Amino acid sequence: MRDTDQAESGHSQITAPQRELLDQLLDKWSLQVLDRLCGRPCRFNDLRRAIPAVTQKSLTATLRRLERNGMVERVVVNTRPVAVEYRITALGTTLQDLIDALLKWSAANLPDVDRARERFDADQD
Repeated sequence: MRDTDQAESGHSQITAPQRELLDQLLDKWSLQVLDRLCGRPCRFNDLRRAIPAVTQKSLTATLRRLERNGMVERVVVNTRPVAVEYRITALGTTLQDLIDALLKWSAANLPDVDRARERFDADQD
């Protein structure tokens, strides 16, 4: 049997760098942060209030990861006292349709997923 290459199979391989990026974008808090920032720039505490379950440490780590990946920018606002605001970048904005689609899909399909989980769990007993 001969090997089927990527073009023949019609499926692409997920590379290690792609997997790392997707893991960071689809982690526990990133989608919520990106969704919130696509609406408008926010200060750190605005994000904490908008996502009440996130801890300060987790939000800080998420924002740093998103900033490192070019999705979010940290802007010092020249006010008294000086404030920091987080904004979506042009690159981050390209994710908005994907985020909306994932959130819409999850809302529409969660009942089916719940039923599948119940069936699976019942079969495990």
